[in-house]
Amino acid sequence: MRTSIAFLFLLISSITTIAQTGDIKGHISTNDGQPAPNVSIRLKETKKGARSNEQGDFILSNLKPNTYTLVASFVGYKTLEQDIKVEENRTTNLSLELVESSETLKEIIVKGYVSQNERVVTVGKIAIKPMDLPQSIMTIDRQVLDNQQVLKMSDVLMNTNGVYIMSGAGGYQEEIAGRGFAYGSSNTFKNGVRYFNGMMSELSGIEKVEVMKGSAAILFGNVAAGGILNMVTKKPKFDFGGEVTMRIGSFGLVKPIFDVYGAIDKSQKLAYRVNGSYEKANSFREGVSSERFYVNPSLLYKVSPKTDILIEGDYLKDNRTPDFGAGIINYSIVDIPRERFIGIPWSYYKSQQSSATATVTHRISDNWKLTVMGAYRNYSTDLFSNTRPNTGTAINTEGMWIRNVQRSEVSENYYLGQIDLNGTFQTGKINHQVLIGMDSDNYKTLTTAYTQLARYDTVNIFGAKQYKIRTDIPTLNPATLTTAPVSRVGVYVQDLISLSEKLKVLAGVRYSYQQTQSDVYTYSTKATTSSVAFDGAFSPRLGIVYQPTKFNSIFASYANSFTLNTGVDTTGKALPPSLIDQYEVGVKNEILNGKASLNITAYRIDNSNLAQTSLANGNTNTNIKELAGSVRSEGVEVDFSARPIKGLMLMAGYSYNETKYIKSNTYIEGSLLRYNPNHTANMSANYRFEQDKLKGLSVGITGVHIGTRYAGRSTRVQVANDAFRIIALPSYTQVDGNLGYTFKNISIRGKVSNIFNVLSYNVHDDNSVNPIAPRNYSLSVAFKF
Repeated sequence: MRTSIAFLFLLISSITTIAQTGDIKGHISTNDGQPAPNVSIRLKETKKGARSNEQGDFILSNLKPNTYTLVASFVGYKTLEQDIKVEENRTTNLSLELVESSETLKEIIVKGYVSQNERVVTVGKIAIKPMDLPQSIMTIDRQVLDNQQVLKMSDVLMNTNGVYIMSGAGGYQEEIAGRGFAYGSSNTFKNGVRYFNGMMSELSGIEKVEVMKGSAAILFGNVAAGGILNMVTKKPKFDFGGEVTMRIGSFGLVKPIFDVYGAIDKSQKLAYRVNGSYEKANSFREGVSSERFYVNPSLLYKVSPKTDILIEGDYLKDNRTPDFGAGIINYSIVDIPRERFIGIPWSYYKSQQSSATATVTHRISDNWKLTVMGAYRNYSTDLFSNTRPNTGTAINTEGMWIRNVQRSEVSENYYLGQIDLNGTFQTGKINHQVLIGMDSDNYKTLTTAYTQLARYDTVNIFGAKQYKIRTDIPTLNPATLTTAPVSRVGVYVQDLISLSEKLKVLAGVRYSYQQTQSDVYTYSTKATTSSVAFDGAFSPRLGIVYQPTKFNSIFASYANSFTLNTGVDTTGKALPPSLIDQYEVGVKNEILNGKASLNITAYRIDNSNLAQTSLANGNTNTNIKELAGSVRSEGVEVDFSARPIKGLMLMAGYSYNETKYIKSNTYIEGSLLRYNPNHTANMSANYRFEQDKLKGLSVGITGVHIGTRYAGRSTRVQVANDAFRIIALPSYTQVDGNLGYTFKNISIRGKVSNIFNVLSYNVHDDNSVNPIAPRNYSLSVAFKF
């Protein structure tokens, strides 16, 4: 009884407390009607404050009834003060407009949007302004993704230069590369957690895509040299709302999408968001289809004004027909109809990936913040299909191909623990912006390889002869089970040292230690072979930034990274990692009174100890290696983005890259590495009418140029009359167009992809030739609430 009375008393007290508070909710825009993000909001009479989000919205919660003076300030605009009356159990809604300050126009950038040089990337772990960062970065936000109606990562990368699709092996993944180096799963992230990119990415739940070019080893350890890509998912909001969308398109595409968010309680401490999609489609390739399901729930708990807890889940299930494309005969691409599928009809690739992440952010003070993250990810794949053309039996000159059957299953559990301390302080007149952190991750990968079935049946890829096609699904037996646990730990420190307003130095170092193990169980012999390797490496970073004005930044940087090697040296010891030196110089500029950004970057990446098969004493065992090779990647990149007039968005860029063997005991010195185009360029323009009868109408165009690339197999100098050859892939320019109209809460968008129906290919080695999609269409209808 006493317990019940006590509980009732606490409940009444809580209700009374809630009833005695009110909220202020507002939207801030600039005088040209654009949302104003990152505006500082505070109440003079309290310590409470907030910043407007990218949509210009803000909220102040749990305010005692009173009249307050609200102060809104942003660099380049007049500080706005307004008296606000807060009443019990009510929300006061505001609409504020900032006005440019004529007194500061000559000194600072004035604009109503965030330019590329002001967008801090979350994957950087520290909020360094891009103008202070001696590195090239880019952010593609949700507005661009919506305007262009992106469906795949290749659509997103039409907005970048120097980062591109290198191949699409099997049609069930898009292999990404940048600056001449592949972005494996170690270089692909979602919300700062490594993401398995061996399946098609789902973009319906993505808020923005961040690309950080060049070295990221100090932040993440074992990553490839070209850069990293991070997908940031949509986050909870306290305002109730959402959107439902139906998208249809060519080749039977049907894709409903939903997104719902809001507060869970009136105290504005708990907010949620759930978004997801379902997609079913065929393909321009005959007999190829796909089906996928995606859901992305998240929950934000504001424990106190200083502490937030963000919990995020992510689940994607994808089933599709593996398609290894057309064949290659004598290292030449076969001229067969674009839609012809030469795989086995019943084959499949089943994949799924799920993850859960918890992030605790605690603001120790105005100058210090602690972030703790824990994450779990699991993925599994099941591939059952024909082998790639030319991997089992080569296609002969008449087009006859004896198809073999393969199967493999892979599953992986991945765990990550990470802690970061960010802070600012002064030593005399010198300002410091510091990152101190530690991370530990663990993989456990299980791979089951099955015995292959040779000579399943015979087909002719030209369709000139008829053969008896099998339709039965054979039974394959497990051959080996490989268990590969990997444990890694890293500690890092980084300091942005502002020696003056114009001169800054970014310095830091990371130490990574990794244990890699492999246990291979053979089912036929019931024997297990094991190996273990221990690797450790330092990854230093040093950059200098000079800013002659607030609109310009000149930088130079050096960073060192490492890549792990498999195999052993000539004495039987595990091969040490290869160390890679990266040099980068560039300029960043804000032009047109801050309405545009123009950046130019030049770089050189040297792997001067590339692992290659040892040729000592006539060795032919490819597992015995030596650090005898050297690879160099050099290039220049130009990035431009602007909003020169109201309603117009422009993005453009160009890159030149050359990645080649400088020294090699295996391949021709001076020869180019495969898959990397020398030239890439991108351009997009989107205009939204803001007034008169055409208000709500938008029209846009997106184009990408991919220069000549090479696939096949690089010629080996130590093999007399080597049969290996490289294959030149034709350059191409793809242009997409989009048209949209928004009226009140309804949006209709249409898209035409590959308007000029150009043909080119993504090729893996000499066995997976996937043509790019022909001209196709899509239409979506969305309702916001």
